[in-house]
Amino acid sequence: MILTDWEGIWMEKWFVAMKKADFNGIAEKYQISPIIARLMRNRDVIGDEAIDFYLNGTVEDLYDGLLMKDMDRAVDILKEKIEEGKKIRVIGDYDIDGVNATYILQQGLAGLGADVDTDIPDRIKDGYGLNQMLIDRALDDDVDTIITCDNGIAAMSEIAYGKENGMTIVVTDHHEVPYLEENGEKKYLLPPADAVVDPHRADCEYPFKGLCGAAVAYKLVEVLYRVSGKPEQEVEHLQESLMENVAIATIGDVVDLVGENRVFVKKGLELLKTTKNEGLHALMQCTGGDTANLNTYHIGFVIGPCINAGGRLDTAMRSLSLLQCEDEEEAAKLANDLKASNRREAVTLAADLKELNDSRKEMTEEGVEEAVRQIESSSWKDDQVLVVYLPECHESIAGIIAGRIKERYYRPTFVLTKGETGVKGSGRSIEAYDMFAEMSRCRELFTKFGGHKLAAGLSLEEEKVEVFRKRINELADLTEEDLQMKVSIDMRLPFPYINEELIRELKILEPFGKGNGKPLFAESKLRVIQPRIFGKNRNVLKCRLEDQQGNQMEAVYFGEVEDCLRQMEKKQIMSFTYYPSINEYMGRRTIQLTIVNYQ
Repeated sequence: MILTDWEGIWMEKWFVAMKKADFNGIAEKYQISPIIARLMRNRDVIGDEAIDFYLNGTVEDLYDGLLMKDMDRAVDILKEKIEEGKKIRVIGDYDIDGVNATYILQQGLAGLGADVDTDIPDRIKDGYGLNQMLIDRALDDDVDTIITCDNGIAAMSEIAYGKENGMTIVVTDHHEVPYLEENGEKKYLLPPADAVVDPHRADCEYPFKGLCGAAVAYKLVEVLYRVSGKPEQEVEHLQESLMENVAIATIGDVVDLVGENRVFVKKGLELLKTTKNEGLHALMQCTGGDTANLNTYHIGFVIGPCINAGGRLDTAMRSLSLLQCEDEEEAAKLANDLKASNRREAVTLAADLKELNDSRKEMTEEGVEEAVRQIESSSWKDDQVLVVYLPECHESIAGIIAGRIKERYYRPTFVLTKGETGVKGSGRSIEAYDMFAEMSRCRELFTKFGGHKLAAGLSLEEEKVEVFRKRINELADLTEEDLQMKVSIDMRLPFPYINEELIRELKILEPFGKGNGKPLFAESKLRVIQPRIFGKNRNVLKCRLEDQQGNQMEAVYFGEVEDCLRQMEKKQIMSFTYYPSINEYMGRRTIQLTIVNYQ
């Protein structure tokens, strides 16, 4: 159902989901309210099996990792290498998923007695993923076997080079498999590794495709433990010691919190509250999180950026060292260092860039402002796909800027920066545009690329920037409707229905995140009472909202508060989307609506 009278001035179109089901029957069968039943249906949780898994799924319900293509080969190879005492090196990536995947493989293999070490590429010197320098380092160190995690699926030539030099290489990854399109058919390009474990392989029958890199690594380690004859008690200990890392990576890599990912995150958050990992414990302590009420927000916006900070500033090996730390005092020092690094992660070590501020936020704002200036003053303002070249921008924040520009213009956006050996960039997309698929159609322009439907990374020669901008737009066939931001509302929820019992029941739907967002409710023709901005940084707006029957609710807004206040003072009667919660202050509990959208 389209609410045409709620179409906003920012090219938003508000929809109320109208999916059908026997909500009363579902509610009675699973002892939940019809509202919760409707919310699950809106998230496409359909049928008894899916509903039961959504509500009650546990670790025991996860799929057997051996269902993944090549998992048996990877396990046989690693088991043999461990028995022979061969030197194994785990090569990960410098982001939150790659660091946690590296830790999982290193800990799991070491627990089986493997001679194993780790290497993570330097963001500036090495770039993303497996490259010849990393393989040469491994050869110099007499490494027999490389196992990748969160990378490797696109490293065709690099893996061929390693094989030519006598190495055994196992790939574990979760990114899309590169392909060529011939006569309308996709020809997938698998790297020439000894085993390639990636649920996105066309010939992989694993039932759930949405795992992050750390989850794929975990599946491998779990299977390896079982095949090696480890008692069930040790397998359970493995789960308890590593599943919290899977949860952190799943949230941080922003994969859909559905299916197995939902179980990983629910279990991982539970384990994190009493974690025995000294590094994670220290990081949670120094960032001041409420451990008892740990949720996806705290991982995604507090813990995650600290882990990512190591890779942005110096080397992700610092973050890996934190996870590996077994000494409480050393862990506290490393955690504080990473927390400090996160505050000043915008500072660059590259000698050819100007001195940067000690705040990524300020640096990002500068990049966004320059990107907007370029777009508004150029002939490509109306392009369906925005390609912005910011040569002076530090490459570590290209993806952040691309995301901000995508949100502002609601267009697929690439932000390119000038690297040491050419142009590097990151892309962020909208739902209607498969970024990886479209890039695959002009793959000849890139020296390297990879990613997913909604996000990608690339490298290309500087002289091809304009060619890329022109070509990617020639290929685009987005409609006007595709380029209109849509706000999907779960249901209209009148104020009399909002109470503490409903708010408690909404927790059944947690953990929230991509693919399982917080329920979004709406109501129209609300009168705004006493709107005001407050807070140390004047970044919070508070007001009361009154419906046509005189029912009132306290409300808070955290977006562009100045713009919102102007609209409230001008209109007074408005429509809102919101999420209800309990606000506790000085022993007083009140129901409070968090405003998400307004018109």
